[in-house]
Amino acid sequence: MKIAYFSSNPYRELPKDFRQQYHSIWVDPPNTVLCDSNRVADFYDWTLDEYTYAAHLGFDALLVNEHHQNTFGMFNAPNMWAAMLADRTRELGTALLVAGDTLPTYGNHARVAEELAVLDVISRGRVAATLPVGSVMDTVFNNGFTPSKVRQYYEEGRQYVVESWTRPGPFIFNGRFTKRRYVNQWPLPYQKPHPPIWVGGLRSPETWEMAVREDYTFSCLSVTGKALAGDVFKQYWDLLSRTEGRDDNPYRAGCFQFIAVADSDAEAERLYGAEALDFFNNFAHIYEAFRDSPGYVTKRSRIAQIASGAEISKLVARGSSALPGVESERTWGDLLRAGAVIAGSPDSVAEQLIDLIKEFRFGHLLVGFQIVPNTELVKHNIKLFAEHVLPRLRPLWDDEGWDDPWWPSGAKVPPLLTDNLSVNVAQ
Repeated sequence: MKIAYFSSNPYRELPKDFRQQYHSIWVDPPNTVLCDSNRVADFYDWTLDEYTYAAHLGFDALLVNEHHQNTFGMFNAPNMWAAMLADRTRELGTALLVAGDTLPTYGNHARVAEELAVLDVISRGRVAATLPVGSVMDTVFNNGFTPSKVRQYYEEGRQYVVESWTRPGPFIFNGRFTKRRYVNQWPLPYQKPHPPIWVGGLRSPETWEMAVREDYTFSCLSVTGKALAGDVFKQYWDLLSRTEGRDDNPYRAGCFQFIAVADSDAEAERLYGAEALDFFNNFAHIYEAFRDSPGYVTKRSRIAQIASGAEISKLVARGSSALPGVESERTWGDLLRAGAVIAGSPDSVAEQLIDLIKEFRFGHLLVGFQIVPNTELVKHNIKLFAEHVLPRLRPLWDDEGWDDPWWPSGAKVPPLLTDNLSVNVAQ
């Protein structure tokens, strides 16, 4: 089992009346009113320290993503963050999962190919490139992309990146959106033929089919809990079972999950409950018109959403706001019952995660701990997980003997705290 640390990297000091006073957390929160760059500098330092701390405590990978013009995810330039983390974890050999480089937001496929290749070289092969299609908020509203062309542009960009990494240059690329007389990638990636490619998403059949066709690993990035993720994995594994040449290797799949570990279930609610509710309610505060745009979701995806049932369709259509309960009445218990957060004592969290992993059959667990603003409490959460939960998850799937060809070849297997090895833990 591979476990990756992820932070949403939020702005940590929103006013308590944010949802009452402001239109949306995404696209148009007023930067001159809400954003203090001096505090952002502090928050960035905290986030880097939390990532480094997790690497020293034995996490297999560090995952950074990409969003724009919002308060809950300030990884605007994921390759810059990955480069800093590559340097901080050089001796540890921690894998780096770059779940950004959203091709439609860059407008330059060559830049994506070059920056990821540089990252792969400077890390000596520790990079996996997670190339997402991108949210409608980022691609359409923040970057002005034509909704119906997002996926077409993405597919051409993915083809460009792979060819630039693998075809001897110079060669001609004559695409619909990108036309280059000379494609001549310098440098080529460290890993051969190229860094492993991951894809992440939710309910788009086109994304699953691409992952299966190209032999990529697919990660479900739901933040609303088990109902949506379960439906996604059911259809994904069904597609794999019907595809010649594909097997049921659990490393073909990954899943994101928020975690809150404390000494007991009651202590978890005391430490994380109130601020976690604020976090999720803020995350869900997206203006309805920003959640979709005509043409962004293909006809096939829309039909698939409807066919999977009214409740699941509602979850997909409303995104993160589909958490149970009305915001003013939503409780910590609602988050736990939905599976939006797995929380409690180390034993409770470990047992819940093992059940989830076995039920959905995935080999890559992407975990988020940053549901409270206090960096010391975030580190407390990370440390309890690393000491008491991670060692119980790592051996999962070992008895089936699967390889993980989607893991960066230059990454090292980190020691666990329980190995009684000398680990220099950042404070």
